[in-house]
Amino acid sequence: MPNSCYLAPLQANITIGSIACALASALEDCPIKSVFESPFAEPSKWLFEPQKCAQELVNSLYTKQTTIFSGRFTNVPAGLDICGIHADVARHLRAPIILVIDAQNLDSQGASSAAHAMAVQIEKQGGTPIASILLNASFTFESSTSHSPVIVTPNTEISAKQSELLAHALENTPTPGIPPLTYQAELTKRAKSSLRKIVLPEPEDDRVLKAAAQVLALEAAEIVIIGEESQISASAKRLDIDLSAAEIVNPRDKEKLARYRSRLAELRAKKGVTEEKAEEMLKDSAYFATMMIENGDADGMVSGACHTTANTIRPALQIIKTKPGVSTVSGAFLMLFSDHIDLYADCAVSINPNATQLADIAISSAKTASDFGVEPKVALISYSTGDSGAGETVDKVKEATQIAKDKCPDLAIDGPLQFDAAVDAQVASKKRPNSPVAGKANVFVFNHLDVGNCVYKAAQRTADAVAVGPVLQGLNKPVNDLSRGALVEDIVNTIIITAIQAQD
Repeated sequence: MPNSCYLAPLQANITIGSIACALASALEDCPIKSVFESPFAEPSKWLFEPQKCAQELVNSLYTKQTTIFSGRFTNVPAGLDICGIHADVARHLRAPIILVIDAQNLDSQGASSAAHAMAVQIEKQGGTPIASILLNASFTFESSTSHSPVIVTPNTEISAKQSELLAHALENTPTPGIPPLTYQAELTKRAKSSLRKIVLPEPEDDRVLKAAAQVLALEAAEIVIIGEESQISASAKRLDIDLSAAEIVNPRDKEKLARYRSRLAELRAKKGVTEEKAEEMLKDSAYFATMMIENGDADGMVSGACHTTANTIRPALQIIKTKPGVSTVSGAFLMLFSDHIDLYADCAVSINPNATQLADIAISSAKTASDFGVEPKVALISYSTGDSGAGETVDKVKEATQIAKDKCPDLAIDGPLQFDAAVDAQVASKKRPNSPVAGKANVFVFNHLDVGNCVYKAAQRTADAVAVGPVLQGLNKPVNDLSRGALVEDIVNTIIITAIQAQD
């Protein structure tokens, strides 16, 4: 059942307060919230600043608590697509839509046609219509469309029986997919629920400093920046950002250097690392930041805006190491599409994993998906589905799938699967019937880095997917790598992801 419901009047100044109250009562007295109030004065604002309005909406109104959202408005400029605005608002609130139409000047046929046509229009624009209410009707009829029920009332109120009918329709409606902005808002709230300290070792990059300022403003994490305080302050002034709440740690701090040098030498003694060698290694800010995590002075690290992936991962592998039972570190992306979330792996680390490593990646990816609210259905992708093909990579995927099944018998996993068989139910019914994954996969494990990296970037650039990551999987403590082409928004998302990982 969805968390909320959105009442969408299709004309201005329709009175829907009584309907909202009746429906709220039927849903055990859930709260009622008006959408088009400050800062959303009227729907027309969405015409000129849709992205800003959507961000303000999810920040201020989105909730997992069952809520009735009132979309009542007082005026709208001629030509404004009110159906499209209602659809967009409700989509970001993850709320199915109940259409409200003033039928005062309509006959029964015209009203029924209008209800159906508007529902179809809203559905085409990404909304989830589940019912229609015809107010001030001079007629009565029983009607059913593809978006039933249609409720008719001679005034602006609905009966207890009608409100129960609407509540029943809501209860039997799947929760709408989650748009990227809404998902990101959910992640931010999770991060804020238990703040963690994330260290950033690249103050020389303006994108990192801007992202740090945004995270601090969101109060989504505590931030540690490694560098000279005077230089960071000068950069903050130049960029016109506020980093006053950040902890600035000088990498030449004598007390920290002494502790980290001694501990690093102890950890790497078998590799011949002396304290002198350890001190030299700590001149690398990635090593210094990793030692902060090892010593409990930070909970996670985000790096890679300037450093290579190897430079970020190497200290983590040497110092933090992998989780018990995990031998393979991999990189996954949360792919935020307009109506759903997938996870792709490995897109960043393992070039050509063997069957055992591929199984590790699949299991780690399932856990990552679960940690971030996606019930994993894992598809190991190949150019062949089931036993339809043969070849070295197909055999590797078959073996990896079996290893993963043996290690995690309760995991929904299948492979090899072609991508179309993994995502399309009709194709799956022909190529892989009775599979627990085919046709409904949401975790995609690729057998080579070439494939994973190309697929995620193709989805990002051609399907407008938001790629959050890479999320490094398998480490004892969260260390996440950035693309050197990362946008400020990407870095913000990665910091928030890292903070959530550190809550475990």
